[in-house]
Amino acid sequence: MRFIFLKLPSLITRTLFYLAVFLSPVLGVWLASSLVAYVNGPKLLTVFSGILLFPLVPILWDMRGRKRQKAPSILTWGDRIVLRTLLLNLAFLFLLLILRPQTSFLALSTRGDWFLDGMQGPQAELTRKGLFTLASGLEGLYLRFHNNPFDQYADTTQVRPQPAPSTRPAGQDKGWPWTGAELHPAVIGMPPSAETSIASVARYIASQEKNPMLRIKALHDYVADRIAYDAPNYFAGNYPPQDAETVFHRRVAVCAGYAKLLEALGQAIGEEIVYVTGDSRNSTSDLEGQSHAWNAAKINGQWYLIDPTWNSGYVDRESGFTKAYKTDYLFPPPEVMGISHFPEDQAWQLRPQPITRGEFLRQPMMKAQFFAEGMKLVAPMRSQSDTHQTAVIQLQNPNQRWLLPSYSLKSSTQAEHCLESATQGPQITCSLPGPGAYEVSLFSGDEQYGEFVYVGQVEFNRR
Repeated sequence: MRFIFLKLPSLITRTLFYLAVFLSPVLGVWLASSLVAYVNGPKLLTVFSGILLFPLVPILWDMRGRKRQKAPSILTWGDRIVLRTLLLNLAFLFLLLILRPQTSFLALSTRGDWFLDGMQGPQAELTRKGLFTLASGLEGLYLRFHNNPFDQYADTTQVRPQPAPSTRPAGQDKGWPWTGAELHPAVIGMPPSAETSIASVARYIASQEKNPMLRIKALHDYVADRIAYDAPNYFAGNYPPQDAETVFHRRVAVCAGYAKLLEALGQAIGEEIVYVTGDSRNSTSDLEGQSHAWNAAKINGQWYLIDPTWNSGYVDRESGFTKAYKTDYLFPPPEVMGISHFPEDQAWQLRPQPITRGEFLRQPMMKAQFFAEGMKLVAPMRSQSDTHQTAVIQLQNPNQRWLLPSYSLKSSTQAEHCLESATQGPQITCSLPGPGAYEVSLFSGDEQYGEFVYVGQVEFNRR
């Protein structure tokens, strides 16, 4: 009993203390090294930071303290080094997580296993799983500093969807991918008298199309065709009201306005279309993505995902909005939509097993068209990889699409072709000219010397 009440608590306390002393520098070096890997910094910086945190700075701190000390210390030299190491590393972790919470989470979630690069097998995979599980514990801190301005338009009613079906519903004449799809005839031939209100537009479309799937497509087509993206306000970070009525009359919007108008059109004729918020990633965003809004529609009892904004065209700072109707993000499979879209409510992933934010961030940023053309990425399977000189991409290309790769330094507008002419794979190599962080982009075309469209990218850090 004496051991239980007197010695055991003391033993547990000492064990926890020494565990904290051991783990704090380990966690500090892990975080620092992951940040270095994430920004493609020199690995020597990681070693140097580890030496600073333990034992160099604690020893120098103690030497300085002993010079000023007048009375003898009750602590031994080892005790002082242990305490100083603990305080220093806890302060380092605290400051880094407070000053850079989002970057810390991104670095640990995407590059937290950098020292396992090239290692395979059960032990390596188990270690990776443990590291990323530990990194996911910081997601709450990440979300506290991550606000989505489009949440203000979200409906407070709770709709709980079921995972999407593995096959398309009976009676669907077409489906994703929509080969050669064009604007619905009801949208093309809509008379001005039918466009006086949201309700009149929806009723006209309902009268012209009886197929449930194609009726939702027609509503989507109206929004994608009639609304222009508000590029000036988007780049200024200044968003005017995005409610459906305002967007319908102004005919310009950012993503929230597109999604709210599609939701309102559905409500006007009893179609269940909901507004979804979260993050999306594209060629102009970082790995973490940016705040976004899109839709989900219930058709014949099953839920499908829609992004009318991305199907309306594209935006860049120089030319603003360029109208370009497409159907890449009209009812894509959840696993395809989940490459670029991560909803705040995981139920809207429509997956039997939702992925975590870390898993989302680790996916290479491929466009829906990449998968619509039948291609599959084999390697790398991470959004960011290290290489010593050459970037290598392996893929399956059963439809023999022509692929033209290019590379550019991150944040640079100057791109260079990796190859003299397009290739059909299955392996694409790209020689990177010097150390740096690069984006290797893929463009797909029907012919070797024809037109090509962007279908995705992978980041490579050349050491």
